[in-house]
Amino acid sequence: MKLAIMQPYLFPYLGYISLINQSDKFIIFDTPQFMRKGWIERNRIIKENGGSVYIKVPLVKAPLGTVINEMVIDESTLWRDKIIAQLDIYKKKAPYFNQVIALVKNSFSDSSVSISKLNETVLKNVCGYLGVKTEIVVFSEMNMEIEQPLAPDEWALNICNALGANKYLNAAGGQSFFDASKYQKNGIDLFFIEQPLPEYKQLGNEYEPGLSILDVMMFNSPEEIMEMLSQGSLMPK
Repeated sequence: MKLAIMQPYLFPYLGYISLINQSDKFIIFDTPQFMRKGWIERNRIIKENGGSVYIKVPLVKAPLGTVINEMVIDESTLWRDKIIAQLDIYKKKAPYFNQVIALVKNSFSDSSVSISKLNETVLKNVCGYLGVKTEIVVFSEMNMEIEQPLAPDEWALNICNALGANKYLNAAGGQSFFDASKYQKNGIDLFFIEQPLPEYKQLGNEYEPGLSILDVMMFNSPEEIMEMLSQGSLMPK
């Protein structure tokens, strides 16, 4: 079984979706400490004249050390309306605007105040729209007993051992984080995703890479995006 584990991101970029697509089981890792200025409550979309701007879900202030699944959405503002209004720049030029806005509104209809649960809904809706069939589960809901990790890279190792996974997939940027010998000793092959970010027509004159999957979906059909994802490859360590 090919296993991948990532924290829950808000409408993440294409490489994150590639990680899900390449795995047999994807675990939303919702128990680590929440990191500020990351991708859990925000992501980037295109600006009409080039560059990018953030869409953001506001969160209630919480003490340092609060874990991701305890972070609460601040419902004192009309954040859903603001994000949908920000996406209106796509309306005239993006061929899949109506489909994507419907997906966003459906995701935002989730009544949970948990940012982690919202992102779970987002990921499942995006994958369903694209046709990604990978099983997506939430770590805190698995009631899994694992050995206590002695180092940061052992969380994934111990989860793989508990589930009997023989392959672990991670984003390419995390290579220096892992000690491959630990995985080899446990009979687990360690791979990193190499996902090209093909250029496609956007609103601006210059291509802006690495934007939210929302931008990709605005301009590309599910079939075209799945073709992009098929270009992703697994690089062993």
